[in-house]
Amino acid sequence: MTANPLLDPVTLPRFQTIAASDIEPAVSSVLLDNRRQLQTILAVQQDTQATWETLMSPLDELEDRLSKIWSTVSHLNAVMNTPQIREAYEKCQPLITQYYTEMGQNRELFEAISRLAARADELHLDQSQRKILKDYLLEFRLAGVDLPAEKKARFAELESMLSSLSNRFSNNVLDATMNWSRLISEEAQLAGVPESTLQGAAEVARRKGLEGWLLTLDFPCYMGVMTNADNRELRKEMYTAYVTRASDQGPHDPSLDNQELITRILTCRAELAQLLGYRHYAEVSTARKMAGSAQRVNAFLQDLTDLAAPAAHKEYQRLREHAKEAYGIVDLQAWDIPYCSEKLRQQSYAISQEELRPYFPLPRVREGLFEVASRLYGISITPNTEMETWDDSVSAWSIHRDGELLARFYLDLFTREGKRGGAWMAECRSRRALADGSIQTPVAYLVCNFAAGAGGNPSLLTHNEVTTLFHEFGHGLHHMLTREQHLRSSGINGVAWDAVELPSQLMENWCWDPEAIALISAHYQNGEALPEALLTKLLAARNFQAAMATVRQLEFALFDFRLHQLAGEVHSAEVFEVLRSVQALTSVYPVPEFNRFQNSFSHIFAGGYAAGYYSYKWAEVLSADVFSAFSANGVFDSQTGGRFLERILSRGGGADPLELFKDFMGREPQIEALLLQDGLLRPEAA
Repeated sequence: MTANPLLDPVTLPRFQTIAASDIEPAVSSVLLDNRRQLQTILAVQQDTQATWETLMSPLDELEDRLSKIWSTVSHLNAVMNTPQIREAYEKCQPLITQYYTEMGQNRELFEAISRLAARADELHLDQSQRKILKDYLLEFRLAGVDLPAEKKARFAELESMLSSLSNRFSNNVLDATMNWSRLISEEAQLAGVPESTLQGAAEVARRKGLEGWLLTLDFPCYMGVMTNADNRELRKEMYTAYVTRASDQGPHDPSLDNQELITRILTCRAELAQLLGYRHYAEVSTARKMAGSAQRVNAFLQDLTDLAAPAAHKEYQRLREHAKEAYGIVDLQAWDIPYCSEKLRQQSYAISQEELRPYFPLPRVREGLFEVASRLYGISITPNTEMETWDDSVSAWSIHRDGELLARFYLDLFTREGKRGGAWMAECRSRRALADGSIQTPVAYLVCNFAAGAGGNPSLLTHNEVTTLFHEFGHGLHHMLTREQHLRSSGINGVAWDAVELPSQLMENWCWDPEAIALISAHYQNGEALPEALLTKLLAARNFQAAMATVRQLEFALFDFRLHQLAGEVHSAEVFEVLRSVQALTSVYPVPEFNRFQNSFSHIFAGGYAAGYYSYKWAEVLSADVFSAFSANGVFDSQTGGRFLERILSRGGGADPLELFKDFMGREPQIEALLLQDGLLRPEAA
């Protein structure tokens, strides 16, 4: 087993030598050894009173050993999804789920941690340690530690089923996305499609030995067509393919239909909640979150909907008028919305995303992003050529401050076959104090899905894509700049899920600041700065259709949260009924009957956002409010950046997020900052 690269306890993942055949032996070996060591740890507690050093530090060691392996495997499954890796991942996932269920239901461990928590004052435990113990005990109860034996067994069975169902859901979305393509042989059919999208589609066709342009459902290609193609039938075809992925509708393999998985996942979660004594799964979810209760989330979402919906309807009415006057489109359809919206933006502000692309070449954006972080937090970011990567397009970097190595990270930014869509940050290594007194350096995976450069040119980003990169880097900074010593409070660990988006959404604000834009923009051919006229138009267009975007996010959030307030066995008819009731509140234009967006809603059915998608809007309130402090003092004010680093970023999950927020702002969050940012409130009314 020593030859297994996944079992190397010291180095970063050796991606060039890891094989799919290494996965199951490594996972099985560590799980077996962890179980043995747990018995030894518990035996020590029987002989003497537990201390942090005899109980919690060894538990961190067990969790970290497993995390190092499983985070690597999960990452490869997401970015290099070969049949062999998928098979190995699917074999191991139930083993991982079973292990964590055992840990969560281990009564002896629960009682040992309870006794330690009761002695917090006697042992002079600090704030982070006390919060870790509090969170641990809550997780025990939410894992069913207090349940009788037969209910514990059922709970474990449900957890295993959910793990398998969620993985199948995710795989079906990936396969449906990858399986669809459309070869275009006549360029006239692609009139209006930008050159960057055409070059990417031609390159995809060439790699497959085809002539012409191969359109796919990868997001850069999809949005390039939907936003710009004059061919209405082509837009309809791609829209239909995209919103019917993994469903019984559209041009997809019906064996990939996720509808049954949705009802089974919801039914399992509802039963889990019932076993734990909750009315529904939304109560289980909010028990862990800053919001604290389902009632508070319901009220928050309703209040935002009431504020945004009237403005969204006005925006849509203007769009309908424009579509009719400019293009003779009387029956405005869903596949017309992005196209007509972009044309209206161009008419209203004389600017388009494609016009901005040449000024946002990826190398310049990346360099500027690093400079923004440097000015805010006093760090330097340099290439790391020693870290192995899993693809030639992936780069690696190190973060230093005053000569001290703080963190490392990988950047995997381009779409490719076998890589899941979307953008995310994931941990590779977490900061923590080791037994020998040294500190483990945190390492992050930062993943996006941009179109690679073509024809010898660098990748040219839309401003929306620039914002996405800043968002994910904000998550990365949260993980990497932590100063916490313990695994369960390090970085995003221990952070309430509805507060975890604060640092990421905060970073987006610098994409809209003139001083920061000067750092991240320059024409890819001649290095010329973004013209003042374009900058003015870009900033003026920031809140274009902001209300429509808000109600779209509220549709996702309300759909998610209401679904998870269903009890008992959930049927497809109930899912559609919830969706229709939500759309009656939030949709400003008719949604086609064949639309099955829920079948690819991986955030809630295969990710960490079940009954938690509202977190994006909740944290947006926090981030807009925090940015108001930066705006008041200058967006690159080092003192404000230092305070944010010290009081929020570096604290990770070491304190309650509301207390951290109040420590930084001196008060509780106020929604007015978000309403001002989105143009839903006039400055004089704030």
